[in-house]
Amino acid sequence: MFLAYVIVGVLLALVLAASATFTFARNPAITDSMGKVGVPDSWLPRLASLKAAGALGLLAGLAVPFIGAAAAVGVVLYFIGAVIAHLRVKDYTFAPAAVLAVLAVAALVLRVTSS
Repeated sequence: MFLAYVIVGVLLALVLAASATFTFARNPAITDSMGKVGVPDSWLPRLASLKAAGALGLLAGLAVPFIGAAAAVGVVLYFIGAVIAHLRVKDYTFAPAAVLAVLAVAALVLRVTSS
């Protein structure tokens, strides 16, 4: 189970790090998507920081199980919030957020079961 967590956790951390980088850089694809759901521009640095913290926490979870589990919970909540934000404004292009939420749930389950 630990090897599965390593694979899922590292993959998810890489995606989160890339997304955080694009959000910090205000990539048009990211800003357009967040603007569509009503996220104020002033929130972008905070949201990027949350994604970066999630990535670091998942990687730290390789050594400290509690940190990995806590990070996975945070990432699950972040992306559930993203899906809800899309649904709230009737924007049905939430598949990336839903997939990342499912990956975060998998990381959480794998981290908890491999402790």
